Amino acid sequence: MTSDKTRVLIVDDDALVRAALRMMLSGSDEVEVAGEADDGSQVPAVVRETRPDVVLMDIRMPRVDGLAATEQLTREPGAPQVIVLTTFDADEYVLRALRAGASGFLLKDTPPADLVRGIRTVAAGDAMLSPAVTRQLIRHVGAPPTVPDHAKRRAAARTRLDPLSDREREVAVAVGQGRSNAEIGEELYMSVATVKAHVSRVMTKIGVSNRVQIAILAHDADLDPPTR
Repeated sequence: MTSDKTRVLIVDDDALVRAALRMMLSGSDEVEVAGEADDGSQVPAVVRETRPDVVLMDIRMPRVDGLAATEQLTREPGAPQVIVLTTFDADEYVLRALRAGASGFLLKDTPPADLVRGIRTVAAGDAMLSPAVTRQLIRHVGAPPTVPDHAKRRAAARTRLDPLSDREREVAVAVGQGRSNAEIGEELYMSVATVKAHVSRVMTKIGVSNRVQIAILAHDADLDPPTR
C-alpha cells in the first residue's frame, strides 16, 4: 500500500536544528522525514537516494549554501519542491532563493502545526506564501531603484508574458496577488483542476518553475487585475 505521507528532506548544517525539525515532524501522520543532509553539496545525491516530495533548505551553510543548492536542484526535471529555512523574515537571501525556484520560506521558529501545513501546501503544488507575505516579498523584490530600471524590468516582464492567452494572463495576475488555486477558481469561475492546468501552462510558457516566480513577473509587468 502506498503511503500518502509527504516525504521531507531536511538540509541544515546545525545538527540540533535537524534534530528539532525531525522531532516536530515525527509527531505528524501527514509527513515523514525521508533523510537529512548537513550541507548543500550533499543535496543532489541525497535527493536521488531518498526521493523526497519537499526539501527544507537552510540558506546559510559553510560550504555550499542553500541558495546554490536550490538553484542546482530546481534545474533538474522532476525536482522536489523547496522550502527555504531562515532566521530572518524576507531577507535578500530568501528573495534570491525564491527567484531561483524555492516555493516558499519558513522561519526556523515556526510552530509544528504551521510547519506541517506549509509542507503539505507546497507538496500539493501551491506556493507557501500568504497574500500578505507575497505582497511584502513582491514589494521588496520589485521596488525599482530608478525609473529607467523599473521601465526596463517592466518591458522585459511583459515580453515574457506575451505568449499567454487572456485567461492565462488573468490567472497570472491572481497568482501575483497571492491567491490560492481555490480562490482563483472562485474569482474566475473555474474548477480547481482547471486553475492548476492554467498555472502549469503559464509556468511552461514563461519558463519558470513555481508560482512565486509567476507572481514576481506579474508584479514587474504591472499587470492589472481582471475586472468583474
